[in-house]
Amino acid sequence: MAVAIQQQFVAGFSWPVAVDLSKKDNRIRLSPAAVRGLFRIAAHWKLRDDDTRALLGSISTGSFYVLKKHGSKTLDEDQLTRISLLVGIYKALNILYSPKLADAWIDLPNTNPMFGGDSPLNYVKRGGIPALLRVRQLLDARRGGR
Repeated sequence: MAVAIQQQFVAGFSWPVAVDLSKKDNRIRLSPAAVRGLFRIAAHWKLRDDDTRALLGSISTGSFYVLKKHGSKTLDEDQLTRISLLVGIYKALNILYSPKLADAWIDLPNTNPMFGGDSPLNYVKRGGIPALLRVRQLLDARRGGR
């Protein structure tokens, strides 16, 4: 029996199914670009290494510096998911705000009830993937969901 795969459409992209991050081959393929993107975002946001480690799921200091120096480590599903959400947050901020504000926003105190006066950075460090998802959804809603 043939199973029909529903095609998903996003402006400029299409794929039959989401990337299966449980497959090591996919993680090996995606990891180098994800690591480069993470460190570019961290540089734009002027994140301390401890903050970047926390955004990756509090990886060990040793693993982090190997990743930072060599960039050759294969990331796990959790880390790739986190980086994907960070890329979406970064993109949304740069659509919504000037480059200066987009880069500063993550570390500024925020009056949105979700953040309780704290910075979005502290919120996502405490809340992990669910918090990253909520921030991404908030910013996507602000920019009209595009």
